[in-house]
Amino acid sequence: MRGLYFEEFEVGKHYKHSMTRTVTEMDNVMFTSLTMNIQPLHLDEEFCKTTIHKQRVVNSLFTVALIGAFHVPELTMGTTLGNLGYDKVKFPNPVFHGDTLRAETTILKKRESESRTDSGIVWFEHRGFNQRDELVCLLERVGLMAKRPTTEEGA
Repeated sequence: MRGLYFEEFEVGKHYKHSMTRTVTEMDNVMFTSLTMNIQPLHLDEEFCKTTIHKQRVVNSLFTVALIGAFHVPELTMGTTLGNLGYDKVKFPNPVFHGDTLRAETTILKKRESESRTDSGIVWFEHRGFNQRDELVCLLERVGLMAKRPTTEEGA
């Protein structure tokens, strides 16, 4: 399985990714601990009972990582050369333990690389939704994508 080469991306094309993932308490505690984020909003159930959420909230950077990965099998597996940046990251609704997330991607724009002949630049919009179809994450990401190998390179 491979992702798409730069030439294969179509501006405006929308993908609904088939992969889903239920976020567990272990996901949140492990990610938060590994990244040394001691925010009680992610770790302390008693503290969280006093907040507007009344429960622990999943670390938003875990949400970014998960939503930002759902597209890989279909779009970028083995064809990405790296992320160039994130133009926008928003969290309209929180993610809680037990939420099942899914993602959709839209190709916003693309252009040839000005400094490399083997690649182009693609702007992706990744949207993450929970099991209630509430938007929980919106990412605009810029990726450096490989061009299709020429006959000489692929031979």
